[in-house]
Amino acid sequence: MNYLYLYAAIILVVIVLYSRRHVKKEAIDNTQLKESIQSGLAEPPSLHPIFDPVRCIGSGSCANVCPEGAIGIVNGKGVLINAAHCIGHGACLAACPFDAIKLVFGTEKRGVDIPHISHEFETNVPGVFIAGELGGMGLIRKAAEQGRQAINAVRKRGSGAAEYDVVIVGCGPAGLSAGLSSIHHKLKYKLIEQEDSLGGAVYHYPRQKIAMTAPVVLDIVGTVKFGEVQKEKLLEFWNGVVQKTGLEIGFRERMESIEKTDDGFVVKTNKGGYVTKSVLLTMGRRGTPRKLDVPGEETHKVVYRLIDPEQYKGQAVLVVGGGDSALEAAIAISEQPGSSVILSYRSAAFSRVKQKNRTLLEQGQKAGRIQVMLNSAVKEIRDKDVVIEADGQQQSYKNDVVIVCAGGLLPTPLLQKIGIQFETKFGTA
Repeated sequence: MNYLYLYAAIILVVIVLYSRRHVKKEAIDNTQLKESIQSGLAEPPSLHPIFDPVRCIGSGSCANVCPEGAIGIVNGKGVLINAAHCIGHGACLAACPFDAIKLVFGTEKRGVDIPHISHEFETNVPGVFIAGELGGMGLIRKAAEQGRQAINAVRKRGSGAAEYDVVIVGCGPAGLSAGLSSIHHKLKYKLIEQEDSLGGAVYHYPRQKIAMTAPVVLDIVGTVKFGEVQKEKLLEFWNGVVQKTGLEIGFRERMESIEKTDDGFVVKTNKGGYVTKSVLLTMGRRGTPRKLDVPGEETHKVVYRLIDPEQYKGQAVLVVGGGDSALEAAIAISEQPGSSVILSYRSAAFSRVKQKNRTLLEQGQKAGRIQVMLNSAVKEIRDKDVVIEADGQQQSYKNDVVIVCAGGLLPTPLLQKIGIQFETKFGTA
């Protein structure tokens, strides 16, 4: 009998400790959720989970596996407590033991345009295919599989009199896979990428960021087995695949239009035009970076995303933008030895940014590491300096690199022009 009392006491202690820990964790998650809402950061940027309140029992399995710390438990249910950090890894979906999670684009307030595509990834415009994130699939492994399947459908169309069987736009997971399938099936292909490196959205992840994936079949390569892998390792693998297979990629080549012909299409880019029987669009939902449209912007010193702050040691850097990405870039670079940073923003104040970033920016200003120029605009980018207008006056500033963090423009209007139909999704599967 004494043993029963002892066991009961031990169980009671465990329950009490667990309950206290659970209550404390919920309080922290609730605070994080309120801070996100107050900062205007409660809207996920891309693919994200929604939670079924009936099925969800608040087990926390989803929160435990989320590498971004974007999920928490509030009022006994799963919720995105840091929605701005969610990038659609999908680990939460697999971890939930009660099937209480769906991955979707869009929210109740913010709709996302998703194109109509067939089971073979062909749009309503015959010959134009879409695979990967633009078509509503952000998971790396599934995007790669879609690229492979889309090329199988492209094969059926042949090439006719066109120069190419297919022009592939974008070299993320879907585009890379499609390119390999094109080689495998001996198709005449052209693969272009507007960035200076492959990887799509993964290329823009911060250093050491986890890129969740799973076993995927790539033509020529075979089955690739990855679990939880860091960005750098995944990109290293992909670059190795390109070298071994001889996959040809046209970097820094941006699609500008698609024009129908009697027997296919002409894809026009900033470097030329390509006559093709089919077009496969595999770009992500970041779209084409929004430009400043000033003299000198076409030079290689201008980039549209911070990848590695360390590469800017000892350099004079101009960051343009007023969102979290701009502030975080300016802060990170200012911490590098010998660097100097100017942050230029066209408005009078920063809005919808995290309080943490505001605080760090103010600290950087006080320490003299960052010069903030509000109500300013870049007028010209030159080899060794930039011209910025502020308060009606233009002045030259020493400069080595310009980083533009002004968001992206999706190709939706361009695609609608040739007749592709879209449906606006509001957070539904």
